[in-house]
Amino acid sequence: MKIFLKNGDALSLEDGAKCSDAAKAISESLARNAVAAKVNGALCDLSAQLSEGDKLELVTLKDKEGIEVYRHTCAHVLAQAVKNIFPTCKLAIGPVIENGFYYDFEFNTPITQEDFGKIEAEMQKIIKANTPIERFELPRKEAIELMTRFKEKYKVEIINDLPEDSVISFYKQGAFTDLCRGPHLPSTGRIKAFKLTSLAGAYWRGNEKNKMLTRIYGVAFAKKDEMQEYFDMLEEAKKRDHIKLGRELKLFALLPEGKGFPFFLPNGMVLKNILADYWRDLHRKEGYVEIQTPIILTRTLWENSGHWDHYKNNMYTTVIDGEDCAVKPMNCPGGMLVYKLQPHSYKDLPIRMGEMGLVHRHEKSGQLHGLFRVRCFTQDDAHIFMLPEQITDEIKGVVRLTDKIYKQFGFTYKVELSTRPKDSMGTEEEWNAATNALRAALDELGLEYEINEGDGAFYGPKIDFHLKDSIGRTWQCGTIQLDFQMPQRFELEYVGEDGAKHRPIMIHRAIYGSMERFIGILIEHYAGKFPVWLAPVQVKVLPITDRTHDYANKVAEMLRAKGVRVELDERNEKIGYKIREAKLEKVPYVIVVGDAEERDGTVNVNKRGVEEKFSMKAEEFADLVCREDREKVIF
Repeated sequence: MKIFLKNGDALSLEDGAKCSDAAKAISESLARNAVAAKVNGALCDLSAQLSEGDKLELVTLKDKEGIEVYRHTCAHVLAQAVKNIFPTCKLAIGPVIENGFYYDFEFNTPITQEDFGKIEAEMQKIIKANTPIERFELPRKEAIELMTRFKEKYKVEIINDLPEDSVISFYKQGAFTDLCRGPHLPSTGRIKAFKLTSLAGAYWRGNEKNKMLTRIYGVAFAKKDEMQEYFDMLEEAKKRDHIKLGRELKLFALLPEGKGFPFFLPNGMVLKNILADYWRDLHRKEGYVEIQTPIILTRTLWENSGHWDHYKNNMYTTVIDGEDCAVKPMNCPGGMLVYKLQPHSYKDLPIRMGEMGLVHRHEKSGQLHGLFRVRCFTQDDAHIFMLPEQITDEIKGVVRLTDKIYKQFGFTYKVELSTRPKDSMGTEEEWNAATNALRAALDELGLEYEINEGDGAFYGPKIDFHLKDSIGRTWQCGTIQLDFQMPQRFELEYVGEDGAKHRPIMIHRAIYGSMERFIGILIEHYAGKFPVWLAPVQVKVLPITDRTHDYANKVAEMLRAKGVRVELDERNEKIGYKIREAKLEKVPYVIVVGDAEERDGTVNVNKRGVEEKFSMKAEEFADLVCREDREKVIF
């Protein structure tokens, strides 16, 4: 029979050949490195049988799907090891997560992290045995009988929830069998690097009314040195923790009186305002107008927008004058009302409408984390109303603006195109048109992107930007969402060239995403060592003795007059102590002035990150700082 490879080449194989046979036929190297396969686009085991005309793509650990198969197999090895040590425990689920996996168990006697050593040792024994992993299928009734015989009540519950005519798949490795959709590695011996990392409680199926299970987390990597790099990154991340640095640098506070509602301190407000001013300056140049819409709006508005039906659980509600209202979780419906305040012609479009809007979303207390997950945040929203023929150009304009902003902070990024979710509004035709428009814009810009199936907003597909920071972590920030639905629901109109009324197309977009979250990312990206243009305090002036206080004041005033953010430390402390303290505050420039500096009109400069000190005229130093601020020098 003939099958077809990813590049279109035909490959002849014996009838009944498996994916692993195809790998061997192509090359010994591929046969060694393949861990799974895609047959006609569906991910499967290497043991899957091929048929005439199948399209085959072999998957290795260099592929995203390959490392996920690897990590999922590691979860099954964990489950087997735990069952070997604690035979009375019950198995729940064990999915793949970023960098690793977890498995949920019900234990008769609670375990602790002190048990990880013996569990890992048992996992190593299973891996060393290099046991083949075999898939088999059973009808639903027999599957229930099997899991009942094994006394695995959670597996029985999962099977019972499947359709009556389902064929259920299992995976067997030696004496251990687990319910699983798969696929898996060909054998346990293919696992090279893993480590168990933590324990947590987890309600069965995420429902707090169900039993609390024990979740064991682990990480797994294709190579040991990759795992070591990961743990090195975690250690570096601890040093950069934005909650710790935010407290030390007096940027923000998290107080029990406002859980999930951060307090911005003077230094934090300086940083927040710099980001807002930069955003406003760029958007003015790009032809945006700025608006502000109310924080509380009526229920009828949120019903019209679709949020009441699709997002109500995340909204704060209240009653005003006997009418149901909600605190806005998003800015877009207010933007619709602003558009409708006056008639529009096709000549007016596109209208680019920006809003630094404060939104509130109800997050569970256990999900709150610093500035990364809060209950209120400022979203740098913009809504673009346009003609159908303007879609591609407008999306390209937003992408270019997003690229400019991210590069200004030293970020690289990857792009994802997210398609229609299950819970969505609109027709298939509208969704296809919107998705194709986003795809066309990305293709015309020559940007590489991944497809994220089913992760679009409920009203339209979207482009998401994932930033990569200075230690290699990724953060989802910017988004571009193309929306055919809201203009219809709000009956937005413009008068076309033909004199008739038409419906505009709309883009929702944010670049920072959440100002609060973006600030948290910046703190960790720079480890609190902000470049001069972002630093809340750019220069600290330290007089050596009381005699030079007047000169220090004169220098500080000169710097302030030029727009430099400066602090003067006149405390009666030793100069070495004051320098060390200023360095802990991560101020970009610390200048020391004594009798010699006063005599020569100079300053002695300590530049952050540079061992050598240097002297220069005070005015020249001011010009240096102003230039770095003006040019927004990153490093």
